[in-house]
Amino acid sequence: MRQHTRTVAAVSHVDGDVDRLARFVEKAGEAGADALAVIGDFGGAAGRGPDAYRRALVVLGEGELPTFFVPGPGDHPIHEYLAECYNAEIVFPHLRGVHGGFAFGPGHVLFAGLGGEVVDDRSHVEGAGDRIVQPGWEAEYRLKTLHEFKDYPRIFLFATPPAHKGLHAPGSSTLEELVKTHAPRAVIAPGDDVRAVELGRSLVAAAPPLASGTAALVDVRGQRVQTLKLD
Repeated sequence: MRQHTRTVAAVSHVDGDVDRLARFVEKAGEAGADALAVIGDFGGAAGRGPDAYRRALVVLGEGELPTFFVPGPGDHPIHEYLAECYNAEIVFPHLRGVHGGFAFGPGHVLFAGLGGEVVDDRSHVEGAGDRIVQPGWEAEYRLKTLHEFKDYPRIFLFATPPAHKGLHAPGSSTLEELVKTHAPRAVIAPGDDVRAVELGRSLVAAAPPLASGTAALVDVRGQRVQTLKLD
């Protein structure tokens, strides 16, 4: 049992590639990662659904590292995704989905997150279309309990990056404010390649798509990120 969480290996957009996902789990262990962070989409546009989620979660479960994850916008409908997460976490207790909630990792580090796409339009109605999309106020509501755990170090997982000009990608102003308010040690969100920027007192690390053949190796204490090659 690991006693601390210093290094987190992270990828995004599994897209049903369970073979490469298995390599990610293997390479992360070889690199000495203390935990894994995985940002959806898990099934991908062509293969989403219960079977795709189950295959990916079994691969993660067969690894030995504590693993934390959130769905991507394409992991719709959310009830199918959550049902498979529920079943997988019974079989593999070291798997913890943190969509709209939190779980503790080694060393009492609190992992919290929100999957899907977050839009800052407060009038947006959740559930329209075939993607997981939620208004910014829902992110604020779901994560408000974190105020009760302010003494624990925190790591956030988002499927939508917080707004930050250094990320060179669209982001959510709501999530930016949440990061500034809660000051997690690290924020992990999807990105085209491995990079990191500072946002307030937090390190925002981009987790590359699994198909890129790389992962981010995030040092949450040293506040830096390295590239982990999978191929």
